[in-house]
Amino acid sequence: SLTAQQFKLSPSAEVSVLTVGSGESLNDAFGHNAFRIKDRTIGIDIVYGYGEYDFGAPNFYLKFARGKLNYLISRDSFRDFYNHYLYYNRTIEEQVLNLSPEQKQRLFNYLENNYKPENRRYLYDFFYDNCATRIRDVSEIATNSSIQFDTPKNFESKTFRELIHEHVKLNSWGSFGIDIALGSVVDKEATPREFMFLPKYIHEFFENAKINNSDDLVKSSSVVLQKKPSDSSSNFLLSPLMIIGIISIIILYITYKDFKTKKRSRWLDIVLFSITGIIGIILLLLWFATDHTATAQNYNLLWAFPLNLFVIGAIVKNKQKNWIKSYIKFLIIMLCLMTLHWIIGIQVFTIGLIPLIIALLVRYVYLLKCLNS
Repeated sequence: SLTAQQFKLSPSAEVSVLTVGSGESLNDAFGHNAFRIKDRTIGIDIVYGYGEYDFGAPNFYLKFARGKLNYLISRDSFRDFYNHYLYYNRTIEEQVLNLSPEQKQRLFNYLENNYKPENRRYLYDFFYDNCATRIRDVSEIATNSSIQFDTPKNFESKTFRELIHEHVKLNSWGSFGIDIALGSVVDKEATPREFMFLPKYIHEFFENAKINNSDDLVKSSSVVLQKKPSDSSSNFLLSPLMIIGIISIIILYITYKDFKTKKRSRWLDIVLFSITGIIGIILLLLWFATDHTATAQNYNLLWAFPLNLFVIGAIVKNKQKNWIKSYIKFLIIMLCLMTLHWIIGIQVFTIGLIPLIIALLVRYVYLLKCLNS
C-alpha cells in the first residue's frame, strides 16, 4: 500500500502513458488514458486514471444530469487494470516517457497527493477536463511545462462534433442522442491542443512531442494488449434512421388519410405536440439549467419547441382562435430555419431526424389548411 508512506522511485523506474481503445458501449466508445508507474526495484506496478465515478455521491444522477458531478482519480495494480480490459476485449497501448529521475518522482508525488481523499475529486468536463486532458496537464506540471506538443504530419482540422463521430457511428442511437443533446458550440473547429480531449489523440500527440526542446517525449511504444477481432456490425433495421423513418411514414400516411377523408386525427397532433414539447423543455434545461458547456446554443429547439406542450389544449379544440394559425405558421418557419442552419453549417443535426422533419412539415402544413378551411 502506498497510503502509509511515500516511496522514492529508483533510477530504473518507468513512467508511461496507457491508451485504452474503444469499447462496445457508448460509455466506453471514446477510450481511456492512464499513467503507469513501474519500479521493479521497490516492487510497485500501479496505474492512475482520472475517470472513476463516485457512485456514493449524494444525488448522483441529478448531479450527473446537471454537469455538477465530481469524478475521481483511481489507483489500481497494473495486473487488475490489464485483466479488466482483457475481459472487455480492449486494446492497451503503452508509451514509456523519456523523463529524468526528478521528473518521474515529481509526477509520482503529484499523483499520490492527488489520490488523497481530500484531493481525489474534480469537476469533470467531457471536452476540457477529462481522463485524457488530465494526462496532458499532469505531464506538463511534472515537467515544468518543458513538453512541446507538435502537430502530427497527417493532422486535419475538425470540429468537436466530427471528432465525436470518429468514435460513434452516424446512424447509431448513441450518435442520435449526442447530436440532439449537444448544441452548436461543438460545431466549431477544435484547436490541435483541444484534440487531446480524446484518448487516441493523447497517444498521437505524445508520440510526436518533444521534451527539453530536442528530446523525444516518448522513449518507446508497444502494444500491451491487442483486441481480438469481434463482430461489431450494427443492425440497420434497428437504427435511428430506420425506426424514425417508419414512424415518419406512419405520420405521413395518417395525414394523407385525413386529407382524403377531410378529417383530422387529433390524437396524432396531441402525440406530436407532446413529444416535441417535452424534448424541447429537456433541451432548454440542458442549455440554461446545467453546467454542461456543450449543450448551449442548441438549435434542435427549432423542431422540438417547448411551447408545443402548452398549446395542446388549443390545438384539439373544434373552434380555433386566430393566434393558433399564426403559431402553426411560426412552427413551419422554424423548421425552415433549422434546415438553413444545417445547410450553412451553424449546427449539424443527426441524420435520423431527416424523415421526422419532413413528416412534421407536412403535418403542420395540413394543420394550417384545416384551420383555414
